[in-house]
Amino acid sequence: MKVGILGTGGVGRALAEGFAATGHDVVIGTRDVAGLLARIEPDQMGRPPFSAWSSEHPEMRVASFGEAGAHGDLLVNATLGSGSIDALRAAGAGDIDARIVIDASNALDFSGGSASLFVGLNDSLAERIQRAFPAARVVKAWNTMTAALMTNPDLIAGGDHSIPICGDDEDARREVARLLEEFGWRDVVDLGDLTAARAMEAYVLLWLRLYSTFDTPMVNVKVMR
Repeated sequence: MKVGILGTGGVGRALAEGFAATGHDVVIGTRDVAGLLARIEPDQMGRPPFSAWSSEHPEMRVASFGEAGAHGDLLVNATLGSGSIDALRAAGAGDIDARIVIDASNALDFSGGSASLFVGLNDSLAERIQRAFPAARVVKAWNTMTAALMTNPDLIAGGDHSIPICGDDEDARREVARLLEEFGWRDVVDLGDLTAARAMEAYVLLWLRLYSTFDTPMVNVKVMR
């Protein structure tokens, strides 16, 4: 499958590696390719610059949002939540006809010093994306965990933990669940329609507290039933 990934931070890089490792044809997109590759300083999270990562992954084509959008039979939004709709618009999401868009972003706001959400509890970023691009089939996934686990659940608890997804299109959810199983996820929890993204996006505040408490991002939940 041809996959266009929007975003070159930790999430975009991890997902690009995961999709490529499972045989998919990946293009990773950014707003300014030349500017991104010219940076030599670590990013805000202290990660090596993208140029260093790109040198280690010469098979991964880096392109504009528009080129990544045109490439992908499947699009993955791995941008900062505040810029997601603009990035998807630049990728041509307004022209999408029934393509699946996996939204891995979060509506996080750190402007007040501590984490909060810029979307209220009666809405979600995923729903805003769906309203902005009504022809797309938006599925929320991956936003509830650190990037390293997204395509490699075996890194903790032998992979015995859960990943929730939601979306308004049942067939799209089923296809995303199949992709997640390719990455080794054994417990994909289908929460139903896209209003469930409100809970998934709010959960990230608890995840951040768990990260702080245990001093590691390598935490996730197991749904017992």
